[in-house]
Amino acid sequence: MSFTLYPLKKQRLQRSELAVPGSNPTMIEKALVSAADYVFLDCEDAVAPPDKEQARKNIIQALNDLDWKGHGKTVSVRINGLDTHYCYRDVVDIVEQAGSKLDTILIPKVGVPADVYAIECIVSQIEEAKKLPHKIGTEALIETPLGMANVEAIASANSRLEAMHFGVADYAAFNKARTVVIGGLNPDYPGDQWHFAISRMTVACRAYGLRPIDGPFGDFSDPAGYTAGAKRAAALGVEGKWAIHPTQIELANAVFSPTAAEVEKAKRIIAALKEAEAQGKGAASLDGKMIDAASEKMAKNIIVVAEKIASSAGK
Repeated sequence: MSFTLYPLKKQRLQRSELAVPGSNPTMIEKALVSAADYVFLDCEDAVAPPDKEQARKNIIQALNDLDWKGHGKTVSVRINGLDTHYCYRDVVDIVEQAGSKLDTILIPKVGVPADVYAIECIVSQIEEAKKLPHKIGTEALIETPLGMANVEAIASANSRLEAMHFGVADYAAFNKARTVVIGGLNPDYPGDQWHFAISRMTVACRAYGLRPIDGPFGDFSDPAGYTAGAKRAAALGVEGKWAIHPTQIELANAVFSPTAAEVEKAKRIIAALKEAEAQGKGAASLDGKMIDAASEKMAKNIIVVAEKIASSAGK
C-alpha cells in the first residue's frame, strides 16, 4: 500500500439523482417528495436560453422555501458552462441568495482543473462575505474528450470536489460516436462502448477520494435497459445514476442498494476473519471460498452503504 492515500472526501447517499429543470416549478415540488436520494436543479441543458433567468429565480425560491433536508434530500444545482455568459450569474445569485440551503454545485463540461478552480474561487469569496454556515461542495461533469483526457488531474486538483459524473450524451456527441441515443448500447459495437470511459472516471474518483456517478439513460420507456446499464456501472464501482424521469428513481435505488443477502454475507465475512485473527491466521474459509483482508474491505464497503441507507430511511 502506498503511503500516499486520499480518503473519501464526503460520504453522501447518491444512488439516484433526479434531474429537474429549473424552469418548471411543478417538477421541482414533485422532486421534493420523490424517492430520489439526490436532486439537481438544472440551469443548463434542460433550460432554453429565453428561460435561463427565470429558471435561476425559480431555483433560488425553491432552495429557500422547500424543506429539502426535512425530506432527506441532498440538493445540488447544475450551473451553465464556463463558456457561457450565464455561468457567473448562476453562481453569484444562487450562492448569495440561497447558498445556506445548497449542498453542491454541479459544473458541466469540465475540461481542465482550472474550470473547477474558477467556480470554487467565486464560491469561497461568497461564503466568506455572506458568512454561510457550511462549505458548499462541487461536482464535475465529465462529458467531453478534454475532460476525460484530464480526468485524473481534475480529480486531484480541487479541495471542494466531491464527485464526478459521466455525461454520456455530450461525450458521445463530442467524440462523434455513431449513435443518437442517450446511454443506450449500439448494436454494432461488441459490448458496452461506454465501459472504458466510465471505468477510467471511476478509477480517478477512487484514487482521489471522490464519488463516481453515472449519468442519464434517455429512453425512460425502457426500464430493463436502464437497469442493465446501472448494473454495469455498479459492477465497476459507481455509486449511483441519474434519473431523468421519476420512473427511473426506484430502478437506481434498487441497483445501488445492497441486498439483505449481500449485507448478511458481508457481516459473516467480517466475523469469520475476526475469528481467524484470534487464531493467528491472516485468511479464512467461508462457504468453501478463501477470504482475506481484501475480502474484509469489500465487505465493509457493502456495510457502509447499507448503514447509510438505513440512517436515511424515514427522513
